[in-house]
Amino acid sequence: MPARVSWGFGGGLSEGQGRRYLDLYVEGQLSDLPRKSIGPMADAVGEPPRNLQQFLSLFRWDEQDVRDRAQQHVARRHSQPHSVGVFDETSFLKKGEKTACVQRQHCGAVGKLENCVVSVHLGYATPEFYTLLDGELYLPEETWHEDRQRCREAGIGDDVVYRPKWRIALEQYHRAVGNGVRFAWLTFDEYYGRNGHFLRELDPLGQDYVAEVPVNFMAWTRRPQVLYRRHQTDKRTGRRKRYPRLKVKNNPRVEVKNILRYSPAMRRLKWHDYYVKDGSKGPMVWQVKHITVYLADEHGLPGRPYHLLVARSALDHEQVKYFISNAPPGTSTEILLRVAFTRWIIERAFEDGKNELGMDHFEVRKFCSIQRHLILSCLSHLFLSEFCLKYRGKKPADDRMSGSHGRRAALSDLVSRRALFPQVRRADSCAIGVNATAKQQGRSQPSTPDNQAITRDRHKTKGRKKMSLELLVAL
Repeated sequence: MPARVSWGFGGGLSEGQGRRYLDLYVEGQLSDLPRKSIGPMADAVGEPPRNLQQFLSLFRWDEQDVRDRAQQHVARRHSQPHSVGVFDETSFLKKGEKTACVQRQHCGAVGKLENCVVSVHLGYATPEFYTLLDGELYLPEETWHEDRQRCREAGIGDDVVYRPKWRIALEQYHRAVGNGVRFAWLTFDEYYGRNGHFLRELDPLGQDYVAEVPVNFMAWTRRPQVLYRRHQTDKRTGRRKRYPRLKVKNNPRVEVKNILRYSPAMRRLKWHDYYVKDGSKGPMVWQVKHITVYLADEHGLPGRPYHLLVARSALDHEQVKYFISNAPPGTSTEILLRVAFTRWIIERAFEDGKNELGMDHFEVRKFCSIQRHLILSCLSHLFLSEFCLKYRGKKPADDRMSGSHGRRAALSDLVSRRALFPQVRRADSCAIGVNATAKQQGRSQPSTPDNQAITRDRHKTKGRKKMSLELLVAL
């Protein structure tokens, strides 16, 4: 831990002892213990469980600085011009009503309404690496924010107030950028994509994104005409109309599901097959249509053009996804589709965190303790990701003509020089800068994150422990 982090431990505890508890907690999460709550981790190293409990709840240390230093580490070591940031949330089943932020709500862990707490996370993915950058508890509005006495009993300060999940995600984005992390793209599911405020907040930042949107998301297939002033011959009396405004005779906005069914521009297009990646049940092939649409701004007026991608599973045509992107015109379908399907990375990170690091094994109840646990879980995941990257062998980004990645790049070059609409295109194997339109715009195209599942290697436990200590020192 850097010297600037303030460790003010009570009870005669020294800074060195506090640092030791940090090491023990992270090593416990990286261990092979079947249960990684405080009790088993403390017993495994011969430490009284109370010390680790107090490390999370009572000792004074700056967990926000730990998160910032971890993000700065990622920015230094894993900066990549084709990086993708992913927003998503995960849930943890909890019983009772005393755990901070718990309530009966949709729980993704079981796929139904259940008593749980929810946290919002920001993930980071490059073609060779992925990790969790941030995690924060979601404070429900009615059951917690409006009951300040209940908040105080759970250790939630008066400065912690209700924020919608998209606002938490946006704050996490600004924090990561402030710590030097750069995202070529962002992607997120329809819960965030359906929120026009969230999308409009990203546009002025110059941040490209590919957002999944729900079937009732509204858009224009043709840009509507706008009146900017009263017509000179219009002498009708009555309440003055506001300008600019839409002309009366315009095509209305329609839901994206109806754009797919009825829009002439969409119906004229043929479905084109794209190989996305190999799934657990075989290759994942999606059929895609791609058109330009226009969205309404906060005043209900059309803005810049957006991309609309409609993707359906080649095996199940009832499984349809809709994506909106603010990427510049001319961005290829392969690039947009590749970014859209990068969202599985954060699901993999949650699986790593829960299966390998015990991210859902915490048994503390106070807000600060859970928040510290989430940040330390992000830190442990970073160590685990770097461990896997080191022992699997990093694939140099500029060595694209060697090994399987070289063959993929060569295949991409071959595909790019063939007909405009080949029968099957590999969405995860296009070489950097192949698309001519994107070249003319001076825009780089992201590679597909070729990440494998993070799994434990029991033959390298000692090396993992040594590496985790080295990374703690580096932070």
